[in-house]
Amino acid sequence: MGNLVADAMLDRVRGQGIQIAIQNGGGLRASIDKGPVTMGEIYTVLPFQNTLATFRLKGADVIAALENGASQYEEAAGRFAQVAGLKYTIDPAAPANSRISEVQVQDDNGTWGPIDPAATYGVVSNNYMRGGGDGYHVFGSNATDVYDFGPDLADVLATYMQVLAGGYTPVIDGRITVK
Repeated sequence: MGNLVADAMLDRVRGQGIQIAIQNGGGLRASIDKGPVTMGEIYTVLPFQNTLATFRLKGADVIAALENGASQYEEAAGRFAQVAGLKYTIDPAAPANSRISEVQVQDDNGTWGPIDPAATYGVVSNNYMRGGGDGYHVFGSNATDVYDFGPDLADVLATYMQVLAGGYTPVIDGRITVK
């Protein structure tokens, strides 16, 4: 579900110069069974009526956000970052705030490259996280060019799933690697 929702978020705003989607795992409350999908099932997955929020963030702050997401990994906390346009490695045995490595960003041509801590990236998340929810304070304090009033995330997912006319098959595709 994390991949699907993050992909839907990024797809919705990619034409706006957004390269990275970050969704908190705790915002995903269910899975979707195989077969036809109803809007009710989508609302079960995304019950909080969160909206898309877009902003710009330095690469160093993106890494800090990923560290926040991994800070309570052993507790399976809801802050864990599900991503699109981004991939990273987590070492759960490392101390909090030093668990993330090998962060890469996908460019418009589909090529992966290391994140530049000094560069600014377009990010999409949800309004809860953008406001600092689940410990993502870096989104609230360091984001620039903020727009918090995007469409409802459930509607974004429903629209994206309609575009996937051939259906969706969940896969683990290496976005997040655990050491």
